[in-house]
Amino acid sequence: MASGAVDAAAEGVAALGISGGGDDEWAQPSPALRRNLRLLSHDQVELAKMLLNEGQGHLFEHWPEPGVDDDRKKSFFDQVCRLHSSYPGGLASYIQNAKKLLADSKAGQNPYDGFTPSVPSGEVLTFGDDNFLSLEAAGVKEARNAAFVLVAGGLGERLGYKGIKVALPRETTTGKCFLQHYIESILALQEASCKLEGGCDTKIPFVIMTSDDTNALTIKLLESNSYFGMEPSQVKILKQEKVACLADNDARLALDPNDKYKIQTKPHGHGDVHSLLYSSGLLEQWKSTGRKWVLFFQDTNGLLFNAIPSALGVSATKGYNVNSLAVLRKAKEGIGGITKLTHVDGRTMVINVEYNQLDPLLRATGHPDGDANSETGYSPYPGNINQLILELGPYIEELKKTHGAISEFVNPKYTDSTKTAFKSSARLECMMQDYPKTLPPTAKVGFTVMDTWLAYAPVKNNPEDAAKVPKGNPFHSATSGEMAIYRANSLILRKAGARIYDPVISTFNSQEVEVWPRITWSPRWGLTLKDVKQKVNGNSSVSQRSVLVINGENVIIDGLSLDGALIVNSVDEAEVKVTGHIENKGWPIRHIDYKDTLEKEETRIRGFKFEKVEQLEVNYTEPGKHCLSS
Repeated sequence: MASGAVDAAAEGVAALGISGGGDDEWAQPSPALRRNLRLLSHDQVELAKMLLNEGQGHLFEHWPEPGVDDDRKKSFFDQVCRLHSSYPGGLASYIQNAKKLLADSKAGQNPYDGFTPSVPSGEVLTFGDDNFLSLEAAGVKEARNAAFVLVAGGLGERLGYKGIKVALPRETTTGKCFLQHYIESILALQEASCKLEGGCDTKIPFVIMTSDDTNALTIKLLESNSYFGMEPSQVKILKQEKVACLADNDARLALDPNDKYKIQTKPHGHGDVHSLLYSSGLLEQWKSTGRKWVLFFQDTNGLLFNAIPSALGVSATKGYNVNSLAVLRKAKEGIGGITKLTHVDGRTMVINVEYNQLDPLLRATGHPDGDANSETGYSPYPGNINQLILELGPYIEELKKTHGAISEFVNPKYTDSTKTAFKSSARLECMMQDYPKTLPPTAKVGFTVMDTWLAYAPVKNNPEDAAKVPKGNPFHSATSGEMAIYRANSLILRKAGARIYDPVISTFNSQEVEVWPRITWSPRWGLTLKDVKQKVNGNSSVSQRSVLVINGENVIIDGLSLDGALIVNSVDEAEVKVTGHIENKGWPIRHIDYKDTLEKEETRIRGFKFEKVEQLEVNYTEPGKHCLSS
């Protein structure tokens, strides 16, 4: 056990005011523990006192006489120390919070009692108009003053994929994984922002929050790919710890069913990112180097960076302390709604309210139709997509008060309506987007709404679950996530003046999706709409069956007519003009059964693969001007 952690744990226990004394009378309620006290260090004894004080004597009932399993008894306290030191306020606070939340849950306490919902103020953007272009430019300018934080604590098991989610291909035309796309996008923002300054040496910090499940695999992915072009010093890994499981309504900690010397643990949720950032000291470092913004995002939304420049522009021009990225949502759609809540005592907050809570809350507060669509065809409560932009200064000041602790909840699965026993152990959880709950009324909290097709296509459902989604609702699968990228890129090129053929409808893994031309480009080619417009000229067209891959910053599409597969790779110093008619057999799409174990998992969960029959691939490795024509 690290001495720093031991000292911190001891100090935390001492702060609880638990009396010690030279005798062991305090251990009388637990004879088995009392017999083993001489095995424990002073700091471990302090932790034992805390556990008994919080009603956790059952943890020691099975302990044998000294001399039996002594090392395992000590390792038990090593774990207790970790649980104690990693939770704001210590393990005693965790247990006390659990008792209150479990009591509220058993009593059916409504967390929104006394609150009245209303539509908050925010910005609704129209892709491609002058305001959007202006905000994108403002956001790119601000990017050099930003830091990015990716919460990536989850494996892909829910998707039918055994690896870490950020290693999953974002799309299979190039095979680039999510993490590579995120890093390349941050680097593109870094370069573009510095160019506006006439050049600078700013390196945008990038933090990845991992877990026990993902930490080693994330580091391996980064190191084996040379950090995808980012300097290793830019990347910081913060690993979150799990929290203790709760066995019953009295918040008795649950022992691991396979190891009686180990407390069962489960993830606490991505809300831990705030306490990890606070305790790491990174926030103060960033402030000292002139950072102004912290952007939080989750692991498998392949469209996110389409929205980052304009949303950051909104934060900068509107002065938002908190800016939640959002999309238009249909009433009762399975996505939380960003809502202003006003309490009878005058308190107000702007937070995400889960969709299954929003409708009854509205009905209970004078809205007989509940969560209903307005004349626009959408709910007035925008859909939360769990991407946040926080102003760094106020964020630090708030965390000084809370140490990063986020409002928690508990969701026990009871065996019956008496709510006296659990089907399985529970734990406290917290969510990253609940940060605004503790903010004062003076905080400027807003949102930025984007078109869903542009900004939001998460990959979180496996094929079987996606196929069960009610008709008309998004699948949020690997299938729909990849097809959404091609749709977004096609529509962006249309806005830039190119003729992009309409999609066809096809079904993969029982999911009916639009299949657009498979168009993809590196972030440095098309970071903003303005960038794309500057690089698409003339009467260019791309047929529905085509594949277009652009890898290079200075590739100009000018009068191209593509009916097949074209891949353009160029170094930064090369300027390549692509023109004329290019036709070949291309890459037909073949259906794949997700149960076909001969295929890789990342292919099976999509339900399709490309048959790379014929393509034109060109590589420009020399500086200067080049022209590719038919």
